[in-house]
Amino acid sequence: MSDNTDTIVEQLTVEDIDNLLGTPGGDDIMTDPNAEKRPEFFQKDLVDLTVLDPPDKNTPPVKTEAEEEEEEEPLAEGETPEVKASDADTTFEDLVDAVDPENKGGRPPLDKGGMAQLVEGLIKQEKLVPFDDGKALEDYTQKDFEELIEANISERERKIREETPAEFFDSLPPEMQYAAKYIADGGKDLRGLFAALARVEDNRSLDPDNSKHAESIVRNYLSAKQFGTAEEIQDEIESYKDLEKLEAKAKQFKPKLDKMQEEVVQRQVAEQDHKRQQQEQASMNYMNSVYEVLKDGELNGVKLNSKMQNMLYAGLTQPNYPSISGKPTNMLGHLLERHQFVEPNHGLVAEALWLLQDPEGYRAEISKGIKNKHVEDTVRTLKTEQASKNSGSVGEEPENKTRTTKKPGLQRPSTDFFKRT
Repeated sequence: MSDNTDTIVEQLTVEDIDNLLGTPGGDDIMTDPNAEKRPEFFQKDLVDLTVLDPPDKNTPPVKTEAEEEEEEEPLAEGETPEVKASDADTTFEDLVDAVDPENKGGRPPLDKGGMAQLVEGLIKQEKLVPFDDGKALEDYTQKDFEELIEANISERERKIREETPAEFFDSLPPEMQYAAKYIADGGKDLRGLFAALARVEDNRSLDPDNSKHAESIVRNYLSAKQFGTAEEIQDEIESYKDLEKLEAKAKQFKPKLDKMQEEVVQRQVAEQDHKRQQQEQASMNYMNSVYEVLKDGELNGVKLNSKMQNMLYAGLTQPNYPSISGKPTNMLGHLLERHQFVEPNHGLVAEALWLLQDPEGYRAEISKGIKNKHVEDTVRTLKTEQASKNSGSVGEEPENKTRTTKKPGLQRPSTDFFKRT
């Protein structure tokens, strides 16, 4: 019986096929979990012929896999089931989790010897790199296996991070490699660099057999060689035309011109690389100088503890703070920006500027101020003590008055009884 259902056919472009199928990978392969139980496509249906032959009384009946599993002996207390190597459902993750003695994942545990064999096989296949501690895999604990796997994952990620930029750089055209290196070294004159690269590409595309191109090649070459003024160069070109040597000269100058233009770009990149090296050396010298200043734990006669040493060194050498310029800066730059713009304290900034511009004069003024303050405090203290003594000695004879001492003797009796002595 025929089916009259209409079939709609749509036309797909190449892009549609990519979107439909996607990029194939190992995890995209479709498999049938019951493939072993299904007959092959071209395999004929198997016919049960056992009914034609009566069973032999002496031949034991053939048992199915399900019946064999039911008749397996029960496990003793504390005994774990054996993991079969032919188990297709056991993954590497299952084997790693099986090391857990508490069997938290609910999978059949794998003994330490089996785990050691598994890891040894992966090492032989160069899928894992062993530790260089000389410890045998048989002596590894669960933590050792976990650390080995984590270390391999981290190492693989590190190699990818290091190799990817290099592979990307090598895949770039030569002109873009020059530009990438120039920028990586901190180059700022991108307009000049790309102008030079454009000249290289323009000269490379010139054809000496073309009369117009030939004239451009000769003019550019003579200009690069600083042959003379524009008028002198034009006169030279006209003389080549008169002698019918323009194309010949263009073929002669073309390789030299290409090389000269490339050397211009290479020189720009080399100069920037040299600047980068100088900056790195200056940075290293700066860090060493700061270390030498602080290493003795004393700064201009002031003792420093280890905490203050570390703070000063990190504050002067480590770019741990954001800057208004968009680039990271050290603590010194951060504090200057903070007291200038964020939390204005221009008096403190002016004091810092004075110290940086004239450290000796600043310290002298600070020392003078400290001395004057000390003198004022001393005078004030003396005046206070003097006032205290004066208030405590009222009615007493001054200390500087000469006292007369009486000679020993008896007093004459007085007849005035109201006379006060």
